[in-house]
This record gives sequence, C-alpha cells and structure tokens, in this order.
Amino acid sequence: MPELQWLLAAIPNFARYIVVSFALLFVFIWVYTLLTPWREFALIRQGNTAAAVALVGALLGFCLPLANTIAHSASLTDLVLWAGVALVVQALVHVGLRFLLPNLMQSIEADRMASGVTAGGFAACFGLINAACLTY
Repeated sequence: MPELQWLLAAIPNFARYIVVSFALLFVFIWVYTLLTPWREFALIRQGNTAAAVALVGALLGFCLPLANTIAHSASLTDLVLWAGVALVVQALVHVGLRFLLPNLMQSIEADRMASGVTAGGFAACFGLINAACLTY
C-alpha cells in the first residue's frame, strides 16, 4: 500500500515539526506574558474573561503565521525564523495597543471585556495579515 508507506515515511517529519512548533508556542507564551504588565494566568485563574480573551487572541495571532509557515516551510530553520518574525509582530501589536489604550492594563485587570476583545481582536487580525504575508 503506497499510502501506508507514505504515512510511515512522513511520521518522523511530522514529529519534528510538532515538537518544534509546540516549543515555539511555549516560547511565545513565555515572552508574551513577560511583555504584558498584567499576569494573565493569575487573572484567568480568578475568572477574568478579558485577560483570557486577550491571551487567546495573541495566541491565535501567533499560531496563524506559525501554521502557514509549517505548511510552506522548506526546513525547521525556516519555521523557527518565521516564528521569530511572528513573535515580534505580536509584541509590536501589543506595545502599539498600549499606546492607543493607555489604561489597557487597568481595564484588563478590571475584567472589562471591551479591552479584552480589542486586544485579542487586534492580535488575531494582525496575525492573519502576517500569515498571509508569509505565503510564497
């Protein structure tokens, strides 16, 4: 069966990409949570929906270009380099949003959904544009 042979041959490459991608995702979460002035996971544990929405939007904003890079990358090095670009884009979006909304930290901590949706939405939208720019 050629399909089974192809699948067996593809498993090592799949394993490499999934391990590296998950590692990159954890690096992004670590860097992003260091960059934000609020403590996402503590707030989420307390039931803060705005913090959860903002974090999930940032994760989507990172994972969209990551997924596109996985689909089109020539190597793991290619994946890591473009993931770095995606991380920088998300960091810039966050910093820019904090200039546009100077009370963002207080709003997220106060669980104001408008701020959480705005932060998460901006991150996801810029991530989508970033992912489209990575198509070659």
